Amino acid sequence: MASVRFDGVTKKFGDFTAVSDLDLEMGDGEFTCLLGPSGCGKTTTLRMIAGLETPTSGRVHIGERDVTFMHPKDRNISMVFQDYALYPHMNLADNIAYPLKVRGENEAKRHARAREVADVLKIGQLLERMPSQISGGQQQRTSLARALVYPSDVYLFDEPLSNLDAKLRLEARGFLNHLQRDLGMTAVYVTHDQAEAMALATRIAVMDAGKVVQYAPPLEIYRRPATTFVANFVGNPPMNLLPVDATIADGAVHLKAEGLSAAPLPVSRAAARALQGNGKLTLGVRPEHLAVAESGERNMISGQLFANENMGPETLVTLEREDAVRFTARIFTDDSLALDGKVTLGFASEHVHLFDSNGTRLPLDREQA
Repeated sequence: MASVRFDGVTKKFGDFTAVSDLDLEMGDGEFTCLLGPSGCGKTTTLRMIAGLETPTSGRVHIGERDVTFMHPKDRNISMVFQDYALYPHMNLADNIAYPLKVRGENEAKRHARAREVADVLKIGQLLERMPSQISGGQQQRTSLARALVYPSDVYLFDEPLSNLDAKLRLEARGFLNHLQRDLGMTAVYVTHDQAEAMALATRIAVMDAGKVVQYAPPLEIYRRPATTFVANFVGNPPMNLLPVDATIADGAVHLKAEGLSAAPLPVSRAAARALQGNGKLTLGVRPEHLAVAESGERNMISGQLFANENMGPETLVTLEREDAVRFTARIFTDDSLALDGKVTLGFASEHVHLFDSNGTRLPLDREQA
């Protein structure tokens, strides 16, 4: 296994900049997810590791090797594609063993290794079948087996689960998590699905418009999103965001907005600096940290009931304010909530996030920052 490092990498397609001045290091044995919306540059970043795209500027390293201009076959990487890319005229055994064939291994050795990997992935009984004769989930495992059949420095995954139905995606996601823990492989995984990234990654690089806006372990990104973009992208439903007027008095930040009642928050130096000459902030609260308010709570937001969705183990309650801003509470109950008209949601001060006028998160006094 090996680390992967980008040093000031930019990739342009004509006048369009797909990746801009990227500095990123993915550690040996880490499972790194490149997460972001379509067009953010995550697949281009992956393809530059594979050698399928060449940087316009900057350098790409795998371990101690500068691979910026190295041919893909010389990089010792394996890749799992979105469409699996299985050879339709070969049975599963030959598909899995193909990387060994091109490296000159004899037939007996490559078929023995193919069976060994297929048994681990629980498709050993299917080796004589053709790709058209197996399910999508089995094709996904075959593609994964082909990637694992030869020891590689880095394993690359380009949205490998996107073609599976919901049940198979959950099953495959759990399997990949198990495989990573067993093998400790260096993996780079592209996805737009934040649930996949949270479940699989040791670290997530959240990308937006060709730049990494936050690179951290999953729980760090969930608990302390660096920007409103990250807060709105990671989480299902995403974090509720509300523009507020803010002032500093008596060593605390006081927040004001129509329909909002909020206790003063202890001021951090960063928050104090952000408020100098600018009283506009954004308040953030995750849906799971909201509940239908009890009387006397210090932090509350009110509006008209917009939706009341019973999902079985949880209910999503959404209110809409007069300014059309909606707040959603994720309430963990399988009982139906009888709500109508005006709804008030409550939240604790320790679950509040504040962002400055540029969308950058401000640390509060309760944090070591």
